Amino acid sequence: MENLQLVPVTFSEILDLQEISRQTFFDAFASVNEEEDMRHYLEVNLSIEQLTSELNQAATSFYFAKNSKEILAYLKLNEADVQTEKRDIPSMEIERIYVRKEFQNRGVGQFLLDHSIQITKDKQLKLIWLGVWEHNVSAIRFYERNQFQFFGKHSFMLGSDEQTDLLMERYLDQ
Repeated sequence: MENLQLVPVTFSEILDLQEISRQTFFDAFASVNEEEDMRHYLEVNLSIEQLTSELNQAATSFYFAKNSKEILAYLKLNEADVQTEKRDIPSMEIERIYVRKEFQNRGVGQFLLDHSIQITKDKQLKLIWLGVWEHNVSAIRFYERNQFQFFGKHSFMLGSDEQTDLLMERYLDQ
């Protein structure tokens, strides 16, 4: 996809961040989850207060993938103590890569992943990792194509529903 830019999210864009966060999560998972669990997750985990708190974390970074007209996707990276799992070596966690439905399968996810890897290398970290829902087969294949390998799993709460995320990692050559 042409003219893509990676732009750090600022506090003045918190409403845009909330909108794309809620929309892409809903589009990805509403059809396979209970309505009440989805509503709870969207209202609590993707509230303005929660997103502001996360944006305030020095070790958390949000980025938009934009073209000249609109926000196509977003990325959330975590370092150090804000990662969802403790790792033995300094690493970067990709907590979220979410692409609007109409821009999927057009290279936007790859664009965000490539930038995530470059940011990790720029910080001289040797490991990048993520969690992906065990039933998200297309995402799992995408990460496998990009040399990520399984190393474990952890629970993810969607409302009252305990789900399983598969953990995948990729060691980076500097």
